[in-house]
Amino acid sequence: MTTQQTAQPEIEAFFDEPTNTVSYLVWDPATREAAIIDPVLDYNHRSGKASTRSADALLKAAAEKDLTITWVLETHAHADHLTAAPYIKAKTGAPVGIGARIREVQKIFRPVFNAKDVSGEGTEFDHLFEEGETFKIGTLTGEVIATPGHTPACVSYKIGDNVFVGDTLFMPDYGTARADFPGGDAATLYRSIQKLLALPGTTRLFMCHDYKAPGRDTYAWETSVEEERTRNVHVHEGVSEADYVAMRQKRDAGLDAPLLLLPSIQVNIRAGHLPPAEENGVRYLKVPLKLEDSSLEAAQR
Repeated sequence: MTTQQTAQPEIEAFFDEPTNTVSYLVWDPATREAAIIDPVLDYNHRSGKASTRSADALLKAAAEKDLTITWVLETHAHADHLTAAPYIKAKTGAPVGIGARIREVQKIFRPVFNAKDVSGEGTEFDHLFEEGETFKIGTLTGEVIATPGHTPACVSYKIGDNVFVGDTLFMPDYGTARADFPGGDAATLYRSIQKLLALPGTTRLFMCHDYKAPGRDTYAWETSVEEERTRNVHVHEGVSEADYVAMRQKRDAGLDAPLLLLPSIQVNIRAGHLPPAEENGVRYLKVPLKLEDSSLEAAQR
């Protein structure tokens, strides 16, 4: 794993409070080439309406800085917001990249939604990143760090001395991501986090989410490897893998599903594209029903 680079990016964060998601505009000051990481598509679950307000704010900022978007980077198939990746791509021509293990995530969820159009091979995305692969943003070199555990396909992007960690770590006072989604695994997540914490202590870490830990009144999304090593309430020094797994499994068992879990997964495994329109020209997001009482099932016959 590369640990030193001379060229450093400029970074601007965009926080979406309805989904507690942080998107990033990351650019090379020398060439003005840029990447957008984890863009949000605004979606009102009550009305079923989607809009591009957040994505347009990213594009406006890029235009004001005279930046050319050359990548749209997804850290994983998000379960808490819809991605605006195809909209950014349509406006800029930038390819959409994600971790190569998105194939596994597609195969897990394709039968859940009977999503026969989903490839299971990741072909909806323009590039599937492997562990240790590098990519360019102008003169900057980005490196892909596989960080599965929250989902199999999670990756972190190291650009200069900065790492965009997706859903692995949160701010030190909040802890770490859940690992109870299909394909998730707490022990795997622990090992992924240790990979990040093995980086130099001064490495800057940028979160994908913040929920304001108890006692903190403001949102925050930037910290460092050293702060996570020493202060993270879930994985500070001395926490063993066994202790972490026990804590994570107990904590996850008491968590509600994210509000946008079902719509988000359906859209994000398609690289942000909506499900195909049906015969009436309307696109639908499905809600698989689980009938806990057999008499309910019988009543449907």
